[in-house]
Amino acid sequence: MPNWGGGAKCGACEKTVYHAEEIQCNGRSFHKTCFLCMACRKALDSTTVAAHESEIYCKTCYGRKYGPKGVGFGQGAGCLSTDTGDHLGLNLHQGSPKPARPSTPTNPSKFAKMTVDVDKCPRCGKSVYAAEKIMGGGKPWHKTCFRCAICGKSLESTNVTDKDGELYCKGKNCHGLNGVIESV
Repeated sequence: MPNWGGGAKCGACEKTVYHAEEIQCNGRSFHKTCFLCMACRKALDSTTVAAHESEIYCKTCYGRKYGPKGVGFGQGAGCLSTDTGDHLGLNLHQGSPKPARPSTPTNPSKFAKMTVDVDKCPRCGKSVYAAEKIMGGGKPWHKTCFRCAICGKSLESTNVTDKDGELYCKGKNCHGLNGVIESV
């Protein structure tokens, strides 16, 4: 049937789309008001549309329907997506379900390699990570724990001394009282 004077037919409503209201996607034309996700009905634009054959979706619904499934493929790393998409009319259970992965590592040596040996702070006993580590007296300290044992003054490499695993400032009242003679 000839298309007298009109534009292309809308991919959603099949009515004529005139140039002023036309949005094109995958070689098809849509009205601006018809350019909606087929599942959740959200309005789409060129940055949010994901097309699959003749269907258009928002990226979220497209991922739910056609994206990977299982551990690590959810809303964040290490996440098991349990969203079935039923509330959006998506049939995500295509085929038989996969058996669950064992909760314990199958190869303990690989797991052991992933753990990192972290130093402990002599003052508070908590782990000291690289971003907060200050070395003093041959030991790792937190920046907040790197203080004189007597007066609590914050220490630097120029004013610190060490005796019996404890840190002191070189102030007369702290360094002198403890007879600290060895510098770090």
